[in-house]
Amino acid sequence: MTTFDDRESAFENKFAHDEELRFKAMARRDRLIGLWAAEKLGRTGDEAEAYARSVVSVNLTKPGDEVVYEKLRADLPADVSDAEIRKQMLDLLARAVHEIETG
Repeated sequence: MTTFDDRESAFENKFAHDEELRFKAMARRDRLIGLWAAEKLGRTGDEAEAYARSVVSVNLTKPGDEVVYEKLRADLPADVSDAEIRKQMLDLLARAVHEIETG
């Protein structure tokens, strides 16, 4: 193998690793935001976990932040503002990344 091949392989490995971490962070964020929303909806225990799974699955079906936001917006009462939902999504993504990085 040449040095170029080694570098190419290293970049491919790093890309694959970064994508895996991104996927894990987004799935964890979606679960956390689902639990947050479930609390706002008065759901606890198994109902809260089921709601959190539904948030994760909506992002797996059609990936993207906007689809998660749209589900939350449709489900949450009007007294929960758009800004609050988006802030929670950002804050919980940061928390998810931190949790994954620190193991």
